[in-house]
Amino acid sequence: MTDERAVVKNADMPKEMLSDALDMCARATEKYGLEKDIAGFLKKEMDRKYGPTWHCVVGQQYGSYVTHEANCFAYFFLGQSAVLLFKFG
Repeated sequence: MTDERAVVKNADMPKEMLSDALDMCARATEKYGLEKDIAGFLKKEMDRKYGPTWHCVVGQQYGSYVTHEANCFAYFFLGQSAVLLFKFG
């Protein structure tokens, strides 16, 4: 993933939480090169700051259909990779 600006496609979360998630993702892309490591970092940071249980998928080609808690969902692109982030459980 690159350092490009995030493009939010869909979000159901407070603006401050979304801003935190985007910042965390940007930090993860600077620190890690593998999508699974970026997803793991983002999941752990969201669990730490907003309580469990967060789930994260990062990649360039995947389908999804998820259930999430109210106000705890974001789907955005950072560079070529899509990020699906949601809380459930």
